[in-house]
Amino acid sequence: MTHIIVPDGMQITGEITPEFAQILTPDALNLVLKLSRAFESRRQDLLELRRSRAARMDAGERPDFLAETAHIREGNWHIAPLPKALECRRVEITGPVERKMIINALNSGADSYMTDFEDSNTPNWHNQMAGQINLRDAVRRSIRLEQNGKTYQLNEKIATLVVRPRGWHLDEKHVLVDGKRISGGIFDFALFMFHNAKEQIARGAGPFFYLPKMESHLEARLWNEIFVMTQDELGLAQGTIKATVLIETIVAAFEMDEILYELREHSSGLNAGRWDYIFSCIKKFKNDADFCLADRAKVTMTAPFMRSYALLLLKTCHKRQAPAIGGMAALIPIKNDPEKNEIAMAGVRNDKARDATDGYDGGWVAHPGLVELAMTEFKKVLGDAPNQIGKQRPDVVVAAQDLLNFQPETPITEAGLRYNINVGIHYLGAWLAGNGCVPIHNLMEDAATAEISRSQVWQWIRSSKGVLEDGRKITVEMVRSMTQEELLKVRHSVGEGETYVRAAQIFEEMSTSTEFAEFLTLPLYEEI
Repeated sequence: MTHIIVPDGMQITGEITPEFAQILTPDALNLVLKLSRAFESRRQDLLELRRSRAARMDAGERPDFLAETAHIREGNWHIAPLPKALECRRVEITGPVERKMIINALNSGADSYMTDFEDSNTPNWHNQMAGQINLRDAVRRSIRLEQNGKTYQLNEKIATLVVRPRGWHLDEKHVLVDGKRISGGIFDFALFMFHNAKEQIARGAGPFFYLPKMESHLEARLWNEIFVMTQDELGLAQGTIKATVLIETIVAAFEMDEILYELREHSSGLNAGRWDYIFSCIKKFKNDADFCLADRAKVTMTAPFMRSYALLLLKTCHKRQAPAIGGMAALIPIKNDPEKNEIAMAGVRNDKARDATDGYDGGWVAHPGLVELAMTEFKKVLGDAPNQIGKQRPDVVVAAQDLLNFQPETPITEAGLRYNINVGIHYLGAWLAGNGCVPIHNLMEDAATAEISRSQVWQWIRSSKGVLEDGRKITVEMVRSMTQEELLKVRHSVGEGETYVRAAQIFEEMSTSTEFAEFLTLPLYEEI
């Protein structure tokens, strides 16, 4: 273990290799320490506000637009002008901070690449630190990989890099400040900023971020204050940092104007984080006897509540001169079945065509093989224009009840129930083995899609509407039996890895327990 100088009040329990020591320098750690001491109590206060609001919703409270911020929604204001590097984001590709993925994504032909320390990444110590090394090398264009007789390196033209740190709910357990775990998001953000911000600026880009799991404008305000302090500490002009917020919780959907307003000097728009959004709806209404959603595959962007959310996000962004970025197409190319592949590609085409026609400025894909297809659909609408922020949508009128119109409720099928269980086991097993982004049944699954699977099963057991098409009520006993059957199928397809046995135990516990775990990654993190 390499020795490093750690600031007074900080303790690092993770292994420190010579490579990790290049990231964990005294000045970088001092920035982590300063930000943690300045803002950790605020983070904890905001997490407590989440818990109290969740308790009120469990008791029947419905979310609504905030009366106290009506002046912001009704005001005539815009975000700060975008830097040139963020004007054109027609196709954004996403993936974990793994070395090969970073090279392939930057080379993919996409306009932007969101590299992810969060949902598509298992946040073990090695992955987080190796990710920082990989991004340092990518920013300097020195990143290279020799693997299986092939050399991977960057092309002359690459995508614009955007970094997603962890959400407010996630700790970094290997770093303690004053005896307490620090924020995973602050840790990811501070190390990346310290090592790369000035280099990015010198190369004509800048420190650009995606901010996940936001639940209120107060959480956006916290990020904004962190940006201000960090820019001062590093000698950067205010407004240098730009951040796009993922609207992936039902409660944040009621505060989109306010979130843009809090970050307006540092904002680069909003993204429709569809998979986490569906999970959030299930989680927030888990105790509502009248709430129930159909099979996961039936809850698409054309469902009433999803359509309302997508159009409101678009209207809100463009009113404030901010980019509106569409959500993830989780479908991936199917190389060994041309017929199924064409169905999958048609799904991606339809998804991107709808977003582009509605007025979105870009959208996400999970696989390099989808970039050209998605780009074609956006170019059909945008032509050579970098975006369509000028496309205002005064025709869109979305009320609170539209965001809460949770349809469809049926069908719920045995195949859909088994699919959720199978995906949950498969994904959790891979996550425990260190891989947070996994192709399963021709879809790219990450923590967000796995959350839908396990939360739906939990809620179906408890909802009076959780009844299969054939009339059988979904029960704890049914789920336990199917979990063992689906474990056998998963092990048949992936092998005998011990993590899958543990994954089945975890999935069963989280799906059938009396209490609902807020995020599956929280208990999982304690196991790695």
